[in-house]
Amino acid sequence: MITDFAKLKTFLTVVREKSFSKASEKLNISQPAVTQQMKFIEQYFDVQLVDRKKNGIRLTKEGEMIYLIAQKIERCVNSCEKEFNKIRNKDLKYIIGASFIIGNYILPKFLNNFKKNINNDISINVSVSHEAIKDLLDKKTDMALVQHYIPHEEIIYKEWMEDEIVIFSNQELPLRANAQDLLSYKWICRNPDSNTRKIFKESLEKANYPDCDTFDVTSEVTSATTIVQTVLHSNKDETKTVSVVSRNAIDSLLKSKALYESKLANQKMSRKLYIAYKKDKKHDTFTKKVVDYLLNVN
Repeated sequence: MITDFAKLKTFLTVVREKSFSKASEKLNISQPAVTQQMKFIEQYFDVQLVDRKKNGIRLTKEGEMIYLIAQKIERCVNSCEKEFNKIRNKDLKYIIGASFIIGNYILPKFLNNFKKNINNDISINVSVSHEAIKDLLDKKTDMALVQHYIPHEEIIYKEWMEDEIVIFSNQELPLRANAQDLLSYKWICRNPDSNTRKIFKESLEKANYPDCDTFDVTSEVTSATTIVQTVLHSNKDETKTVSVVSRNAIDSLLKSKALYESKLANQKMSRKLYIAYKKDKKHDTFTKKVVDYLLNVN
């Protein structure tokens, strides 16, 4: 079969220019070379492609059939070439799914340098961890950055960084909170299914502190952003309003003294964050580059 598209391109040019000499000029090759390539195709198919006339050339019946097929091949080659150019020119966006804390508070700290360091455009889809993993499996994203380890035979997980959970308020708190402190506060709690709340409950149990179900809970909220804003705007003349959240979510507010943090007396509340990608990307050079960059910004 013909694997050299250059010969078919010569044939297409001859037909469009209606001349061997004009095709030669168009392709910047000699006229004998044009003739030789046309003869190759004719010998391959054992047919005559064109009739030469004084005013140009005319396709034979077989030539018309081959011309239609050659046009289809040309369109496919052009389409593939565009895709190859996207890869060569790094014109493809690398899509990362990220859980809310990572997407809203961690990635923005170095997102401006992300493209520069991996030499590629980045798109971030923010959702909950299980949705980020689902999108990864459905090939809607190239990588997932999550705060839950969700085992799956098709996925590779790499430990990325540690995310610390802290108690916080818009009023000053003791650096280390004891059980009596926790019982004296008004609490804005995460919903019972929240991973942050589960970590808090486990830490209280390890510290032999009262369960958070015994606290003075004024409301339960699903969004970390809503919790932060609720505590931030709570009345400072009343009992301290507190909650627990990723330290990454309030880092700038802690530095500006708009919020204050506290920790359990003898327990560090933290969780691992993970880089996840499919096993079929294990040897993908670009995925390795992204992983290396993420591990180095930790």
